[in-house]
Amino acid sequence: MESTIGKQRYVGAFMWPVIAIGGVVFLFSVYQLPRYSLPRLNLTFLLVALLTAAVGSRVAVKIPRIGGQITVSDTFIFLTMLLYGGEAAILLATLDGICTSVRISRKLRTYLFNSSVLTCSTFITVWTLRLLFGPVFELPSRSISAVFITAICVMALVQYVFNSGLIATLQSFKIDQPFWQTWRKYYLWSSVTYFAGASAAGMVAKLVNSVGFYAVLATAPIIAILYATYSTYLKNIEASARQAELAQQHVDELSRYITEQERIREQFAQMEKLSALGELASGVAHDFNNTLAGILGRAQLLLMRTQDPEVVRSLRIIVKSAQDGAHTVKRIQDFARQRRDKNFELVATDQLLLDIIEITRPRWKNSAEANNVQIRFESRISTNAFIMGDGSELREVLVNMIFNAVDAMQEGGLITLAAEEAGSSVTISISDTGCGMSEEVRSRVFDPFFTTKGKAGLGLGLAVSYGIISRHEGTIDVESEVGRGTTFRITLPKVEAESLARQEVKDSPEPPAPIPLPSRAQRLKILVVDDETPLREIIGEMLQREGHEVRLAEGGRQALELFDAESFDAVFTDIGMPGMNGWELARSIRARDRRVPIAVITGWGNAVGAQEQSEAGVNWVVTKPFTAARISELVHEVSRHLNESIKDAKTAAA
Repeated sequence: MESTIGKQRYVGAFMWPVIAIGGVVFLFSVYQLPRYSLPRLNLTFLLVALLTAAVGSRVAVKIPRIGGQITVSDTFIFLTMLLYGGEAAILLATLDGICTSVRISRKLRTYLFNSSVLTCSTFITVWTLRLLFGPVFELPSRSISAVFITAICVMALVQYVFNSGLIATLQSFKIDQPFWQTWRKYYLWSSVTYFAGASAAGMVAKLVNSVGFYAVLATAPIIAILYATYSTYLKNIEASARQAELAQQHVDELSRYITEQERIREQFAQMEKLSALGELASGVAHDFNNTLAGILGRAQLLLMRTQDPEVVRSLRIIVKSAQDGAHTVKRIQDFARQRRDKNFELVATDQLLLDIIEITRPRWKNSAEANNVQIRFESRISTNAFIMGDGSELREVLVNMIFNAVDAMQEGGLITLAAEEAGSSVTISISDTGCGMSEEVRSRVFDPFFTTKGKAGLGLGLAVSYGIISRHEGTIDVESEVGRGTTFRITLPKVEAESLARQEVKDSPEPPAPIPLPSRAQRLKILVVDDETPLREIIGEMLQREGHEVRLAEGGRQALELFDAESFDAVFTDIGMPGMNGWELARSIRARDRRVPIAVITGWGNAVGAQEQSEAGVNWVVTKPFTAARISELVHEVSRHLNESIKDAKTAAA
């Protein structure tokens, strides 16, 4: 809009100089009239002038799409030029410009401009012919030769070029298009009227010179033929223009389709890479967790059995190293994001973004100012919609993107955090005015382990963010230009009003008051199931040290046989076991006993979904590697659960 207004400012600056020049040309031509044309003027000139004003300016065809008109009055102007001299033609052109303008506009400036354009172009045509061929009115008296034909062509060409050029310049300012594009699109094909009119004027002038003025009447059928020809030609041009516009629409639609398909292909390829790498990372994490569980558990058991200071110190180092390894594996699992559940809750978009601003403030304000870097932060939050998601994960994504924006603005700049609704979705955008990215970097920005920060970055931040947003059924798009900055757009489905009301009703009941944890659990009989012998034995020893009776099973089928043969207070089982996995075992036990507590102890960690846990009737999920304290805490939770079940049974019996 700003560029259009700026272009239109030149309209007046162009029109008024042309009007001034036209006025000067008109006065100069009046001054020169006695010298060149006055001796030849008679009543027949008045007849030609009347025909031009009454007929020529009215026989017009509209120029498509810009509202202008092309008339056939140029034929009469050319004829006047050949019969009565250049100055008479210039005055007639001035009259024709005014008569034509009255029919298409009511603005005085338009009258004067159109008249001046025709006056100036006719003036230039007249003086060009004089310089090249001598007095113009002498041309019809010459024989039809190459010189005469050349003069007619020059007359048409000069009139056409200057007349259409001035009008095209004005239109280019009005429609905010380059001059060459405007002239070629709207005026190039109008040359047919000028050359046809000049040819007709040349023939009529020759006839007048031979048989008298009545030959002017011959212009009537010529004008009619010109008008019919030009109308047909214009209709063909309009039809071609419509076909071209339709073709352009198809091209634009096809281009948008190809662009969308390319975006989908990129997203699909990205998801495939993340999925493959995630599967690998998740599998490695599971195996490491099992190994670390054995190391950590055995070291803790040894700590309980020894008093030797040197051994205790060494065991604590082993425990600390195993725990550090567990944290590393946790980061691998966070990257893998192999979570099939959607244990989401309502998240208010506006509150989420306000939290992000406060969380990141120390980085984009305090730390930046300490390094003498001025970063401005703007928020444009125009929605209070809700989305279903994991608030901590979404905060992780947005914090990572804002930190990346800060890193991209070493010299300072502006970060803009915005949110708006668009149909059934919410779009969150993070823009910066930093260094930007090349197209190659932009295309790889979500690739795992790809980074532009050197040793300062691991290249996992945006890859993890991509996985998180995909799990939320959203999309991430990035636009960037080197030296101009980067914009990330996250689109997430919003919660509709009806779904929001149902969710609020679902969340309305208050949670029950917590039951105090007993100081020591009662003696329990627990079935421990794990295909890894060291882990199975470690859990058994930990439980036995707590004073509980333990039975061990190396697989699901053996566990079912023991469960059918004996009575157990709880079952602790692994998930990944050959023959029958932990979920299948839990469902089989639930089919036999709906009250017995079941705990899953697994190396898959957060990959275990709440939906899978609920469907299998599992009460607790414990992540490997576990500590002795966690196993003790789990036993207390089992005791509390059993006590609650006994109370419920007594209440029901009463």
